[in-house]
Amino acid sequence: MRVHDVVGIGIGPFNLGLAALSAPLDDLDTVFLDAADEFRWHPGMMIEGATIQVPFLADLVSMADPTSPYSFLNHLKATGRLYPFYIRESFYPLRAEYDAYCRWVAAQLPSLRWGRRVVGLEQEGDHYVVTTDRGETYRGRHVVLGVGTQPVQPETVRGPVVHSADYLTHRDALRAAGSVTVVGSGQSAAEIYRDLLGTTDRLDWVTRSPRFFPMEYTKLTLELTSPEYTDHFHALPADVRRRLGREQRSLYKGISGDLVDDIYDTLYRLSVDGPVPTTLLTDTEVLGAAWDGAEFTLTLRHAQLDEVYERRTDALVLATGYAAQVPDFVLGVRHLLDWDDTGRFAVARDYSVDGGRGRVFVQNAEEHTHGLTAPDLGFGAWRNSSILASITGREVYPVERRIAFQEFGVPAGVPVR
Repeated sequence: MRVHDVVGIGIGPFNLGLAALSAPLDDLDTVFLDAADEFRWHPGMMIEGATIQVPFLADLVSMADPTSPYSFLNHLKATGRLYPFYIRESFYPLRAEYDAYCRWVAAQLPSLRWGRRVVGLEQEGDHYVVTTDRGETYRGRHVVLGVGTQPVQPETVRGPVVHSADYLTHRDALRAAGSVTVVGSGQSAAEIYRDLLGTTDRLDWVTRSPRFFPMEYTKLTLELTSPEYTDHFHALPADVRRRLGREQRSLYKGISGDLVDDIYDTLYRLSVDGPVPTTLLTDTEVLGAAWDGAEFTLTLRHAQLDEVYERRTDALVLATGYAAQVPDFVLGVRHLLDWDDTGRFAVARDYSVDGGRGRVFVQNAEEHTHGLTAPDLGFGAWRNSSILASITGREVYPVERRIAFQEFGVPAGVPVR
């Protein structure tokens, strides 16, 4: 009976990175399972020319092992694109390019098993048994849950809406619609609005944010994606973490400044021929959306004025983000795992969720406990280094503990009144 050291469930960028960092370790037996037939990263948002919002060093492995054969730079070299990337002089890969890179890595890893939906997770002796919809069983001493996040749709919205996750599938139909409303305040909403601008009879953009926030990307702010700040955030009371989570959204859920400027420049260019058929509504919340078979009636509330009004639209696009979900298959070991008072994983600092035993870990399901590093591609390699250290009992890849110049709490040795 084969017992793997690690069974990874879900193969998004984070577990794919774990598989790549595990590959050179002869003493570590791993297997990774995913319901999809192949790796695909946000296929519905592969808008031509769109880039990822982190530099190329935030690939699957480089921040843990710059010499890894699975680095983005090695991918460019192997595919004959290194010099063009160098001449381009941009740190930010195209989104389609990042997807191609991940596919390139996935094709080289024999530990990946595609087309296998996990339906059960049980404990058996000193290991876990993972069951798939094919009737297969995989046994592992450790389990790493990387099942990703799911699109969020407000319960008050009804009808044939399009979530940004499926935007490209519906783009032609949206362009043919008489009027389109995009709802959301982040990068996806901005990219969709820019992509549709000038192609419809009327295009609206609604956000409950008080303005169209650019993502803050200054260097001292970037130090919040550090081990020290993650330590600080994790140690805070839950209510303080919740407040900070709301306050810090613009740090990683805002819009790139270049895209904000490009949208304005496009509006300016289109306005040469007359008024642009578009309306941008800030500080406006969608209270509900009703579908009558032909169009939506949106109920909107302007927060500053506290006024409610209606607006009609033929098509509705929700760029309302994603949220972590607790998969049903964990019910078999629920009693062994840690939960908070809202039913989410209570994630320990080392990313384990099993009462300190260090046998079950999560990836990108800990934003409420670890803060903005949870979904950050640039921190994925650090987290995987930490998980591998917990699993193997040694630092296979050095785990940095202090990289920031600033202090996030009271300085050590200072008396507190």
